[in-house]
Amino acid sequence: MHIVDLIIKKRDGNKLSKEEIYYLIDNYTNGNIKDYQMSALLMSLFYVGMTDEEATNLALAMRDSGDIFDLSSINGIKVDKHSTGGVGDTVTLILGPLLAACGAKVAKMSGRGLGHTGGTIDKLESIPGFRVEVPFTDFLKQVNEIGVSIIGQSGDVAPADKKLYALRDVTGTVDIIPLIASSIMSKKLASGSDAICLDVKVGSGAFMKTVEDATKLAKLMVSIGNLAGKKVTAILTSMEEPLGHYIGNGLEVYEAILALSGKGPKDVLEVTNVISSHLLVDAKLAKDIDEALEMLDEVIKNGKALEKLREMVIAQGGDVSYIDNPEKLFSHKKVLVKALKSGYVEKINASEIGVAASRLGAGREFKEDIIDLKVGLDLHVKIGDKVNKGDTIATLYVTEKGIEEATNLIINNIIIGDKHLTNKLILGIIK
Repeated sequence: MHIVDLIIKKRDGNKLSKEEIYYLIDNYTNGNIKDYQMSALLMSLFYVGMTDEEATNLALAMRDSGDIFDLSSINGIKVDKHSTGGVGDTVTLILGPLLAACGAKVAKMSGRGLGHTGGTIDKLESIPGFRVEVPFTDFLKQVNEIGVSIIGQSGDVAPADKKLYALRDVTGTVDIIPLIASSIMSKKLASGSDAICLDVKVGSGAFMKTVEDATKLAKLMVSIGNLAGKKVTAILTSMEEPLGHYIGNGLEVYEAILALSGKGPKDVLEVTNVISSHLLVDAKLAKDIDEALEMLDEVIKNGKALEKLREMVIAQGGDVSYIDNPEKLFSHKKVLVKALKSGYVEKINASEIGVAASRLGAGREFKEDIIDLKVGLDLHVKIGDKVNKGDTIATLYVTEKGIEEATNLIINNIIIGDKHLTNKLILGIIK
């Protein structure tokens, strides 16, 4: 095999075999294929596309380029979820304890964030002492004993994907659905869980802007997972406005505590329950979605879901007083943002609201940036809400950074007009 022959083969619209894809990934990872050669192949893929089989083989090849985690010592069916990214997405923080309280085994490896706020791992570090790096044997033991652990990705997971994504980022080839699907699934397949639910975000605050593109991505990821022997479901959820009300690291942990106490925002609970119910069915803990939803409701009402969060925090060394007194999680210096006119909220530009939180210090522009875990914002309005001039539409939780810029971003990106619109949350389910 030779890289030039494979570039020409794909350029001419032909299908690459499993052996050829493994050859490409192995040799690009170890440096035998140069960036300019892989760039030519990526551009061919951009115009010609890939079959589902090719995308599956690419995901498997990238998975096999690094560490693959063996969760077989955990009793029962292991479940996991993945979000394609949004603004104010606290689902993982709620879902893990919620599912564990229902008897599921949630062995979750998450990453840090680059953008509006930190990732799940950054958010958990809002709890002083919480260990996100633990020995793998301790991770397995904790999931067996209490049903849930959320840790940072350890080892060298899918190094080929990291290298390939960096090249895609600088060659204008990020926006290729088969490559997006293979990238996501290579890491999910390496994580070792049996059943995976994908939360595919759609809208202004998401990578996929249209339901059509999100559906293509979701169907391909489900196909890849199934062909690789995993049970995979994809839920298409709206990101036309931030999910929930709080955006910021400690603030999102606070919102998760509210949700596990039965006091969380309806939209957060709706999305979390839909994802969780499918995982409970896939884990054979509920016979159908209705029974699963009843189980989820019950563990919130009886306090077992919140208690699972406390157990996880204690097991991973966190200060549990932050769960019992969650107001300690965020800054108490506030700035109120007021509506400049009366009317209905017609549109909320989710991505720009996320940028506002980042300007306060809640997010990173570069990997090495240090984020402020206590700052962020509380968005008081949703699409369709009626507001009067002078009403508070957001509360900023601040130190000294970015207050004026964040205020202007919020005012300019919450559009108030005469139309009374609604935002549908669940846009599709693909199995």
